[in-house]
Amino acid sequence: MASPDEGEKQPRWKRYFQLPRNVLALSFVALLNDTSSEIIYPLLPAFLALTLGASPFAIGLIEGFAESLASILKLFSGYLSDRLNTRKWPVFAGYTLAAIMRPLLALVTTWPQVLVVRMGDRVGKGIRGAPRDALLAASVEPSERGFAFGFNRAADHFGAILGPIVAYLLMSYFAADPMNPSAVEFQSVFWFASLPVVFGLFVVFFFVRDDTATVVANGSQVRLSLRGFDPNFKRFLFIIAVFTLSNSTDAFLLLRAEQAGISPAVLPLVWMTLHFSKVGFSLIGGELSDRIGRKKLIFAGWLVYALVYLGFAFADTPWHAWVLFIVYGVYFGFTEGVEKAMVADMVGAEKRGTAFGLYNLAFGITVFPASLIFGLIWNNFGAPNAFIFSSFISLIAALMLFTVRPRELKMAESV
Repeated sequence: MASPDEGEKQPRWKRYFQLPRNVLALSFVALLNDTSSEIIYPLLPAFLALTLGASPFAIGLIEGFAESLASILKLFSGYLSDRLNTRKWPVFAGYTLAAIMRPLLALVTTWPQVLVVRMGDRVGKGIRGAPRDALLAASVEPSERGFAFGFNRAADHFGAILGPIVAYLLMSYFAADPMNPSAVEFQSVFWFASLPVVFGLFVVFFFVRDDTATVVANGSQVRLSLRGFDPNFKRFLFIIAVFTLSNSTDAFLLLRAEQAGISPAVLPLVWMTLHFSKVGFSLIGGELSDRIGRKKLIFAGWLVYALVYLGFAFADTPWHAWVLFIVYGVYFGFTEGVEKAMVADMVGAEKRGTAFGLYNLAFGITVFPASLIFGLIWNNFGAPNAFIFSSFISLIAALMLFTVRPRELKMAESV
C-alpha cells in the first residue's frame, strides 16, 4: 500500500483504483444493490396506494417497521460475525436474501404481503450491514478509513441515482399509460429490479475475501454487551441517539419542498439532485476526515444539518428548496462514512462487528420516534416549528460531541 504522503500527491481518481480489493468490490456491490433497491423504492408507494388500496398509515407502517427491524438485526449480525470470525459470509447471506425477496413483489396481491416481503428484504440489510462495515474498516490502514468509507458511501449514492433512472425507463417501456400504470406493469418492473443485486452476489463470492487482515483471532471472547467498550464509545452512541431524534424521515423535506412551490412532477429531480450532492461530498468528506479528524467533520456535518432544517422552516420559494437540498448533501458527505470510520477507530478489531451493530442500534431506537415527534409538532404547531425543533436538537447533539475524546490516529488529529 502506498504511503499517505505518496497517496496525497496522486490524482484522486488514481487513489480510488488503488484502494484494496475488498473496498472496491464491496463498493461496487453497494452500487448494484442500491440501484436495485431504488428501482423499487420510488414506485412502491404508488403501487401500494393505486393498485393494492393501501392507506398512508399502512405505507408508513411497512417502511417504518421494516427499517427498525433492520437496525436491530445489525446488532446481532455484527456480534455473530465477531464470534464466528467471518465477515464475508454474513454479507453474502444478506445480499442473497435481498435477491430472493425483491422479485416476490411481482407476486403480491395485498399490502400485508408487501409488508412480509419488505421485512425479508430489510432482514437481509440487517444481516449484512455491520459485518460489511467491519470488513471495510479492517481492509484499510486507519489513516485511510475515512477515504474508504467515503468512497463506499459515494458508490451507494450513485446507485441511488441510477435506480430511479432505470425505473423511469422500465415504466416507460412496460406501461401503456405511465401516469396510471396497472398492477401487472408495476410487477414487470419489480422482476427486473432483482437483477443488479444478483450480479452483486457473484462479486461478493469471487472478489471479497476474509483473510488475515479481516478475520480476528479471539472472537470467542466477544460478548453482546456494552461492557468492555471504551467510555468514549458509549458516550458517542448516546450522542448518536440524541442526534437521531432530530433526524426524521426525508419525506417531510419533500413535503416542505412542495409547499415551497415545487410541483410533484419535479420532486424526483430534486431527490436525484440530492443524491448527486451526496456522491460528491461523500468523496470529499471521507478523505477530509483522514486529514483533520473525524470529530471535527461530524461536528461540521451536524451543524450543516441544523442550518438546513432551520432553512426549511422559512423556505417559501422553489429556489430555497433546491439550494437546501444541495446543501443537505454536505451533511451526508461529512457524517455517513465518517461516523463509521470513527467507530472503527474507537474499538479493536475483535469487537468491531459488535460495535457497528451497537452503532446501528443507537440510530434505530430513535429514528422511528423522531418521525412521530416531528409529525406531531407539524400537525399541532405548524411545519416551521417542527423544523426549528429538529434544528435545535441537532445543535445540542453537535455540542455534546465535544465530550467525546477518541483515540488520536497518525493521520487524524482529534478535536
